[in-house]
Amino acid sequence: MKTLAFAWRYLWSRPLGAALNVLLLSLGLASITFLLLVGHQLTKAFERDLAGIDVVVGAKGSPMQLILSGVLHIDVPPGNVPLQAVRALEKHPLVASAIPISLGDNFRSYRIVGTSHDYLALHGVTLAQGQLWQQSMQVVLGATVAAKLGAALGQTFAGSHGLGGGGHAHGDNAYTVVGILAPSGSVLDRLVLTDSASVWKVHEDFTALDDDDRKAMEEEREVTMALVRYKTPMAAVSFPRFVNTTTEMQAAAPALEVTRLLNMLGLGTDVLRAFAAVLLLTAALSVFIALWSAVRERRGDLALLRMLGAPPGKVAALLLCEAVWLGLLAAALGLLLGQGFAAALGWFLKLDTTLLIGGMVWPPALAVVPALAVGVSLGAALLPALGAYRISVLELLQGR
Repeated sequence: MKTLAFAWRYLWSRPLGAALNVLLLSLGLASITFLLLVGHQLTKAFERDLAGIDVVVGAKGSPMQLILSGVLHIDVPPGNVPLQAVRALEKHPLVASAIPISLGDNFRSYRIVGTSHDYLALHGVTLAQGQLWQQSMQVVLGATVAAKLGAALGQTFAGSHGLGGGGHAHGDNAYTVVGILAPSGSVLDRLVLTDSASVWKVHEDFTALDDDDRKAMEEEREVTMALVRYKTPMAAVSFPRFVNTTTEMQAAAPALEVTRLLNMLGLGTDVLRAFAAVLLLTAALSVFIALWSAVRERRGDLALLRMLGAPPGKVAALLLCEAVWLGLLAAALGLLLGQGFAAALGWFLKLDTTLLIGGMVWPPALAVVPALAVGVSLGAALLPALGAYRISVLELLQGR
């Protein structure tokens, strides 16, 4: 304990140099912390929101766009598909279930999603208030939507056309809030959920010219996509090929598209890793120079410690403890800065905890940060500690 106390005092005997070393080391550690946090939250978000979905069937176009728009709800869909085609897929012998998803409107920039009760069961969400919709034009709000908009049961509102703000309002058809979901951390927290018939009714009432026109539109109803779950894992081999070659739709496998997305993001993370490595190398060199200079400046102090009976190992341990203090301080600051960078990115991109980057989390992988900090500091302190160990008291007393 005395060695640690001495090391702490020695460290801050040169406050400017110590602060600079801590800052350099913490910046590299903050970059690593940021990468670990983003990677953890991306993986967690994908695993959570893609669970139970084997394939997404929708309009032909970009498969990744289909996944991002229909599963994560962070993109626009490539188009719509006929309702009859989706119902035909439900009868396919390899399909256990097909959950319809209908997009097109929003309420104050929160997407209104037409679907079935199975969509809520897929994500395992529960109600905090009210009940599920029992008829068209009734909605259930996600926890984030209700909290941000201050919505309550019984409130009515009109949706706006489009998936973002600025579209014309469907004022002739008002939705009624009948339920509010409990927070689940899933994508449903930021959605307005209703029956598919509600979406059809709003758009048919808006565009139909007469009863005959309405009847024709009812026969040609569409959905945006369907979330399909297989009866057997072997279906993954043949079902997507069946959809892509025999229908006007496409089948996109979430696992495959997410892997592609992460590979696309890999270049940016590699650059950030290289930047973090350069910062750590620079910090290690700075720590080495500082401790080596400290040994030369404190030769008289070290000689006095030896004269008072301190063994060489004790003197060397003093330098190593100083490096440990540097590493621990830099690790604490680096972790806080990394958390701050992740939170700032979420704020800048206007994300919340249900999307890719959210609140402060502490995954087990962050344990590598303090270990790396102490390891770098001790590695930089080895040669100065060896120099302190080899100091000759006789030479110091003779003024050599």
